[in-house]
Amino acid sequence: MAQVELIMPKMGESVAEATIIKWLKEEGDTIDMEESVLEIATDKVDSEVPSPTEGVLLKKLFGEDDVVKVGDPIAIIETEGGASENGAAPAAETKTEAPKSEPAVAEVQQMVTAAQEQTEDIPRNSNGRFYSPLVRNIAKEEGVAVSELDSIEGSGAEGRVTKKDVLSYIENRGSGAPASAPAPSAAPAAKPAAQPQAAAKPAPQAAPVSIGADDEIIEMDRMRKKIADHMVMSKSTSPHVTSFVEADVTNIWNWRKKVKGEFMKREGENITFTPIFIEAIVKAIKDFPMINVSVDGNNIIKKKHINIGMAAALPSGNLIVPVIHDADQLNLVGLTKKVNDLANRARNNALKPDDIQGGTYTVTNVGTFGNVLGTPIINQPQVAIMATGSINKKPAVIETPEGDFIGIRYKMFLSHSYDHRVVDGALGGMFVKRVADYLEAFDPNRDF
Repeated sequence: MAQVELIMPKMGESVAEATIIKWLKEEGDTIDMEESVLEIATDKVDSEVPSPTEGVLLKKLFGEDDVVKVGDPIAIIETEGGASENGAAPAAETKTEAPKSEPAVAEVQQMVTAAQEQTEDIPRNSNGRFYSPLVRNIAKEEGVAVSELDSIEGSGAEGRVTKKDVLSYIENRGSGAPASAPAPSAAPAAKPAAQPQAAAKPAPQAAPVSIGADDEIIEMDRMRKKIADHMVMSKSTSPHVTSFVEADVTNIWNWRKKVKGEFMKREGENITFTPIFIEAIVKAIKDFPMINVSVDGNNIIKKKHINIGMAAALPSGNLIVPVIHDADQLNLVGLTKKVNDLANRARNNALKPDDIQGGTYTVTNVGTFGNVLGTPIINQPQVAIMATGSINKKPAVIETPEGDFIGIRYKMFLSHSYDHRVVDGALGGMFVKRVADYLEAFDPNRDF
């Protein structure tokens, strides 16, 4: 019998680990090739891990709620074939084959056991928080106490402390005093370093909530908890500023009304306003590339690719942001097809991990819900986001060579929230004005 390791798959360039939500198979169960073995979750999307072969689930190496690094083995699957094909001396073969079939399991078990032994002083759970073997091992080696671990704000799934979080904490902490310093002398130095981490968390002394006898208590689902954590983190990370511009989109309104029937016949797609808005945003990003950046400590990372995230509401009421990668390489037809594809798959919970990774700028269409404007929260680690409001008919002054007159125009508000650490009012305001200029200059006679 041969044995195959089931590996935690890669789920996007920025995803280093995933949480096991549920095992769909138990040890001893038969598995077909490509059959799902377990469900996993990253910060934004759930996925199933299929088996690369058919066989029997021999050993589960992690339990539910465990956090596993990408590339690590998560289970052992026993398959038919290999050394057991010989027919002579079955008993003798069993004895000699047993050691041959064990190394894959034994090696992984040794790794897990070693990690557990190295971190035995640090509990898996503290104050209701789970710490992975990797985090506990780093904490032990660097002399980080459990109380310090509890003070670190986690950026992983469910607010878990990741390798990056603990290493960042150690780096900042190390500037105050050696990690291995005795507790009495380290206390004064450790407190100032630990306090900024604690300050970034929501105030622990929240006002108590009064619950009446007729009130219904609804527990947040996992995605809603992640959204809440991400929004709080964004507001505590970036000083938000919002600029507003009103745009005349009469030409766009009339053009879409004129071509939508022909567009459907020729392309088999319904053209909405969203791809038109994205087209204008992409043009403005090319004019102002410092909007398409991220912040890494004291460094500004200028992004080469223009990857536009589009916020999409799910039937559950939650929110997800699929990404149009290299949006500047697509024409209006390509943008329309990509927008419709991502929106449909988001509603059907069929997005893949790569579909929500790598965004560099986000747009959210609050006008879909009849909202005139909004003040969106930045989708970290991006530095800006735009909300497009509802399109409404308004009386407006129209300037002509013959003089001014009042006419009915279709208008909308654009709301641009940006990170004031790296985007000042001039850049943030000029950017949203440039998007409005592109929308107003839309050619009503253009083809699609």
